[in-house]
Amino acid sequence: MLPLRNLAGLPRADREELAREVAEVRSLADVAARWRIAEVIVQDEFTHDVVVALPDRRALSFDAT
Repeated sequence: MLPLRNLAGLPRADREELAREVAEVRSLADVAARWRIAEVIVQDEFTHDVVVALPDRRALSFDAT
């Protein structure tokens, strides 16, 4: 299970809903299959941040190493 850090201060119910949505994510392929990738930010040759847009104008960021 991926850790979900609530840096936006989401209410508990919203956080729990997002936690259920990301519970099955195991790879970037899973991310791309579930959400629209809005941006990929290259940190270095090994690390990328993948930002996905949610329908409610929020976003999730996945750290990929």
